[in-house]
Amino acid sequence: MQKKEPIIGIDLGTTNSCAAYVEDSGNVKLIPYKGGDYTIPSIFAIDDKGNELIGYEAKRQWQLNPRNTIYGAKRLVGRGFKSDIVDSMKKVVAYQMRPGKKNEVVLDVGKKEFSLQEISAKLLNKIRDVASNYLKTPIKRAVVTVPAYFNDRQRQSVKDAGKLIDLEVVRIINEPTAAALAYGVGKGLNEKVVIYDLGGGTFDVSIIEIRDRVFEVKATGGDIFLGGIDFDNAIIHHVLKDFASKTGIDLATDPVAMQRIKDLAERTKIDLSAREEVPFNIPFITMTAQGQPLNIEMKFTRKILEMLTSHLIDKSLQIVARVLVDAGLSTKEVDEVMLVGGQTRMPIVQDRLTKFFGKPPSKGVHPDEAVAIGAALYAHSLQDDTNLRIQLLDVIPMAIGLEKAGGMFHTVFPRNAPIPNAKQLLATTSMDNQTELAMRIYQGDHEMVAQNDLLGEFTFSGIRADKRGMVQVEITFDVSVEGILTMRARDPATGREMRTTVRVTQS
Repeated sequence: MQKKEPIIGIDLGTTNSCAAYVEDSGNVKLIPYKGGDYTIPSIFAIDDKGNELIGYEAKRQWQLNPRNTIYGAKRLVGRGFKSDIVDSMKKVVAYQMRPGKKNEVVLDVGKKEFSLQEISAKLLNKIRDVASNYLKTPIKRAVVTVPAYFNDRQRQSVKDAGKLIDLEVVRIINEPTAAALAYGVGKGLNEKVVIYDLGGGTFDVSIIEIRDRVFEVKATGGDIFLGGIDFDNAIIHHVLKDFASKTGIDLATDPVAMQRIKDLAERTKIDLSAREEVPFNIPFITMTAQGQPLNIEMKFTRKILEMLTSHLIDKSLQIVARVLVDAGLSTKEVDEVMLVGGQTRMPIVQDRLTKFFGKPPSKGVHPDEAVAIGAALYAHSLQDDTNLRIQLLDVIPMAIGLEKAGGMFHTVFPRNAPIPNAKQLLATTSMDNQTELAMRIYQGDHEMVAQNDLLGEFTFSGIRADKRGMVQVEITFDVSVEGILTMRARDPATGREMRTTVRVTQS
């Protein structure tokens, strides 16, 4: 009998990516990279000879080539160039961003231009190649995870990245849901679990009820601009301020100096999880006007780091509190709190969660590997010959709706509505002889559409001409199990129908 092609699970992370698969025996295995590491840095670069570098090769040359090294790009996926998030990123990265034809973000790297989908596709391709070489079989299909708080356009973007390299993304699942699978599959549990996922670039929290092989998400929330990078940046700003006060020199304009500070900031943060105090020394960081070399010489304590980052932890706990309210649960009704993402290794994060829930978080999953393992388990459950059937009942992270008169938001699907889900609305013409109906679709939790993300515009043309209000159009909104929206419009009088997956304009 011919061996079936495996569907692998891919955790496409902001700072690191990871892949896993399920063996014929049913055991889950992480796919090792060169040197035995299970994670690949989510970094893409072009060196001065024009070679494309991905993963560790890209990370190794980062200090000397910061302008042509792309990292943290997942934060920009599906964002319009004019968004606040792009503005914030511009302040902390050395690479160049500019608006493309549809106002999307275009990156200039090594005299070439790349879309964010192309960068994601290159990372996915590297992971796929590593997996193909290890498993000695071509990999054509994968389950890929995304932050629970990704909107429709960002999810669509990940699917499109797969298409660019001929990798079928058979399913997109949320990272916290994948982590819950890694924790709960095959254990016959009956528990309510909070997944607190603080990764390199994004924060998610989901409350999931596990009933044996049924994983039901009760509520989810997050911030796709809160993660380890922000903890690093807090250290970097402190160092820059201290250096400027001592020397009058602003190092923020020197990309190579900034990269050296960035590298040491990340190492310092990690070291302070195990130690109370570490030196922060960088020799010959810059020169005075007279040509004298200057060094950075400081000490960092765990207390200083906690003081610089306490507002970030506060922000995450405010989101946890809101999600508990959405799920209708008290902290006492939570059976386990799972930690996912490298940033949860910070002792203060664990202390604050212990105080918040009245019990210490569980060490039931590996913070860096759980998401890939869960994705692989789910991928395995989708194969025809498996006896492992997993039922995922997920929700949408933010409301989806339409623009009403006066710029108000009309909710079609509320936040935490279960998916898959479908709703039908009746729309009518507002002018005589109107033959087109245009709708702007938004996603977000604000009552004014301007504060929400524009997902796209849907135009239904070919409506029969008549007096205003005389023609009705049935609009069906359909959200798939992956949280991707499709719309259909139908004129009941003529039977004419039109459908689209909303992925049109970039805001």
